[in-house]
Amino acid sequence: MPTPLSVLDLAPIPSGHTAADALHNTIDLARRAEQLGYQRYWVAEHHLTPGVASAAPAVLIALIAGATNQIRVGSAAVLLGQHSPLVVAEQFGTVAQLHPDRVDLGLGRVAPNRSEDLARRFAEPGPVSRPEVVDGLLIPPKPRGLAKSEQLLARIAEQQRRVGSPAEELDYRTQVGRILQYLTGSSRDDRGEPLTANPAEGADLDVWILGSSAGESSAAAGALGLPFAANYHVNPSTVLESVSAYRRDFTASTRLKRPYVVVSADVLVADTDEAARELAAPYARWVHSIRTGAGAIPFPTPAEAAAFAWTDEQRALVADRVDTQFVGAPETVARGLAALRDATGADELVVTTMTHAHLDRVRSYELLAKAWQEA
Repeated sequence: MPTPLSVLDLAPIPSGHTAADALHNTIDLARRAEQLGYQRYWVAEHHLTPGVASAAPAVLIALIAGATNQIRVGSAAVLLGQHSPLVVAEQFGTVAQLHPDRVDLGLGRVAPNRSEDLARRFAEPGPVSRPEVVDGLLIPPKPRGLAKSEQLLARIAEQQRRVGSPAEELDYRTQVGRILQYLTGSSRDDRGEPLTANPAEGADLDVWILGSSAGESSAAAGALGLPFAANYHVNPSTVLESVSAYRRDFTASTRLKRPYVVVSADVLVADTDEAARELAAPYARWVHSIRTGAGAIPFPTPAEAAAFAWTDEQRALVADRVDTQFVGAPETVARGLAALRDATGADELVVTTMTHAHLDRVRSYELLAKAWQEA
């Protein structure tokens, strides 16, 4: 039986289209993913972003769950630090009460919005390193130049201020632990009295941790005995260390007896390698908009992307993401994903695909599902 494949969707807004178009596309793609046999359908959380309509994961997964029948639906990820654990548990518990055993509560983490914390987060890596190939998988150097973008740092700080944060500051593991307590009915108030957190209490859902490095996220997932999703598509340079750290720190729990790892990948499949490369051409311009602080722009057409005049410095800023995108004919991409699975020991892969035309995105998932079954 092949390693399960799942979908990560940002509800991208193509240039010339609206958020409503993007959300309708998401519902359509979720239905198709279910028909094609994908295991789960996750949506991301992005705020104040021109080219992404996925700002409210709990709302969006409720709509997706109502439009499908059996595929698991979830978040990748709800960003703790911007939401209180109680509200997150109540939101996802509400969906799970109506769609039991279908909901994944994926939890991510945001750094504080203090300028010194943001500067530290995007500090330049050490000496320039060379890309490595590990068991057939490209591990690129960490990106350089992020710390130079004052616009990027300012945008993140502004976004976090406007989204807000809980009044009570808790470390990440404690936040996740609070959510687990609300779900299991073991939460207590300051006097030690039981707290009732309906509709979270007893909700039939799975809790996940998503992370991009060997830090608080992988440590929390391991210590709490939760499944872990590693972001190769966002931070490919750190995927092996984050997976390794999670497995090292894993402690069996009532929820999970052994480590379970999902690894994300950026994928675009077309009938031929050449056609896929043409459809993937706007991806670099889109990543560049994120890393320079503009916020993900509406996804360009190939012609719009071709009109962008690149400098060497700009290309270097996005090279790690572009070089690790799996692009090509079905057999080409299937080989690349097999290398990702084998190098990371992934139990499951979750793939995200960006194209300007919705039908090209649907076609990519169709071709990949068929090729993966035959691989």
